[in-house]
Amino acid sequence: MAKRIASTVFLWVVVLAALRIFRTPGAVALIALCSVLALREFYRIQAAAGRAPFARLGMFFGALITAAPWVEERFGRPAHPLLPLAVLVLSVRIIAERPPEKRVEALSSTLFGLVYVALLLQYLVRIVTPLAAGDPCTPDGRLLLCIWLVAVTKFCDVGALVTGLLAGRHPMAPQISPKKTMEGAAGGIATSMLIGALGAWAARAHAGADWPAALTPLRAALVALPLALVGILSDLVESVIKRQAAVKDSGGGIPGIGGMLDVVDSLLLAAPVGYYLLGMR
Repeated sequence: MAKRIASTVFLWVVVLAALRIFRTPGAVALIALCSVLALREFYRIQAAAGRAPFARLGMFFGALITAAPWVEERFGRPAHPLLPLAVLVLSVRIIAERPPEKRVEALSSTLFGLVYVALLLQYLVRIVTPLAAGDPCTPDGRLLLCIWLVAVTKFCDVGALVTGLLAGRHPMAPQISPKKTMEGAAGGIATSMLIGALGAWAARAHAGADWPAALTPLRAALVALPLALVGILSDLVESVIKRQAAVKDSGGGIPGIGGMLDVVDSLLLAAPVGYYLLGMR
């Protein structure tokens, strides 16, 4: 527990410092880096399951796909050809570099990583990327909303862990993740709603016009509810993927947590849901 707390505090310090110094470009770079590191771990899991993905090529396209909305708004380069281009390149490579019995698995596992990690994390980049014209939200406001979404989603994990340790009795999904309980999930949801309300209250008090006036503390708590629910679901999906490959953690680089995929797992589904709930489109 102590290692997990220390790692969580360290990660938040790094994230907030990067955003304060480098603003939107720093946020985009940080999200793209997390995408690449999470993809590396995802492809290691797929390799352990015997699927032979194209890890380096997948990470290359993953970085481009995740950062694409910012590149499109900043430089006018369209983002939509990236995934079809990845399919084209991978189709050539499976014919040339994989034996017949591994071709479908190599293609599907590589592409699934691009959709599951890179494309879903792209929605965080969409949230922080200012629109070229007619944007109702300021650049700092977008950064605040992204931080709020990440905090709401990740503190669900913290609340669920603490509540589960203190009062967990009824398993939530014993065949997928035996340690997760219904009581822990309820505690995590309550924590998310509390963080959502407190975050909105603090932002309205200190950020002024940068924070959307419509996102009151009450409304923020209500928006936090579905974010917490999909965050829990997203965490279970990652557990399914790891369990199928007989892997406990996606990596060991972050003490008490695991790997980068373990850090962003709950954000993968929360990012697109939050993007639409916050009206960022």
